[in-house]
Amino acid sequence: MPRFYCPAALTTGELLDLPASAARHVQVLRLQPGDGITLFNGGPGWDDAQAGQGDVAIGGEFEATVTRMGRTEVQVRVGPQHMVERAALRQVHLAVGMPANERMDWLVEKASELGVASLQPLMTERSVLRLTGERAGKKQTHWQSVAVAACEQCGGNRLPLIHPVQSLATWIQARSSAQSNSPALVSHALLLSLRPGTASLRAAVSAGDQRGATGDAAITFLSGPEGGLSPVEEDAALSCGFVPVTLGPRVLRAETAALCALAALLTL
Repeated sequence: MPRFYCPAALTTGELLDLPASAARHVQVLRLQPGDGITLFNGGPGWDDAQAGQGDVAIGGEFEATVTRMGRTEVQVRVGPQHMVERAALRQVHLAVGMPANERMDWLVEKASELGVASLQPLMTERSVLRLTGERAGKKQTHWQSVAVAACEQCGGNRLPLIHPVQSLATWIQARSSAQSNSPALVSHALLLSLRPGTASLRAAVSAGDQRGATGDAAITFLSGPEGGLSPVEEDAALSCGFVPVTLGPRVLRAETAALCALAALLTL
């Protein structure tokens, strides 16, 4: 059954006009009144404590039936909610020096399929792709739409957040300011590095857990663009509490390294 992202509070039994992007997709598929679809709004799971308070449930996914096809609009009737969640037990947040060309699109798509919690695009000293102002905003919107399409395809019900583009220096400064109030940021902040003496992902995560964080604590993984981070940038990350880690002896492309780390971390 086709799945569509619908960023709204969904209520069983209501008639709903689909957002423009979902409506266009329904029309492209040539669906007709009476056809069934699945809707999800990308929210968190249902809070049982609020179940009896009359709040509209978010999260999971909803059955829906097409009731009307207009020239540009599509109306559906929302059916039963199913609290199906396919999110990883441990949240992994990727912070990546943006690779050039279409590789960033590919990275966002595959990271969303794997179940990344959020993705922070960064400009670094060695970044080829540099975005500011309106162009940066348009790229963020585009990448968020790529994440939506990936979730529609793979069955994910929690939409990863694509953050606005920032410079690495600005991002690290913001983390450093918040660090004192969030000790977990220190023990579960990992930096991909080629420096001698780096730990494996498993060893670094295990050491972080032993320092007091829970086994399902969120992890932030920082990796650079083509050519990696500069020594100065690595030093800044290390001073902010990042732990240097390695993915092994092979030299991976920037987008491959981030996805390899994500896939590994989701299994730990």
